[in-house]
Amino acid sequence: MFLPKYPDSPTPSPAHPHTVTDQAPARRPVPQVSVSTGAVAAVLVGGVMLTALLAAVAVTAVSVAVAAVVLRSLLRDQHRR
Repeated sequence: MFLPKYPDSPTPSPAHPHTVTDQAPARRPVPQVSVSTGAVAAVLVGGVMLTALLAAVAVTAVSVAVAAVVLRSLLRDQHRR
């Protein structure tokens, strides 16, 4: 009396039929980048040289500024006499 009624076909048809999707496009291999020790050494030496050059320019600028202040002070004292 209270038994469920099953459909006549044992497997119902799916609501969304399964479709085969296309495969993803093949990726091209990434070229290998090899960094030699010579290139690393060249970059390091270049960086050290640029840093030394920048330090030399900074020291020169400071010394020129100090010399300008000293000369201005000397010239000002000479005009007062």
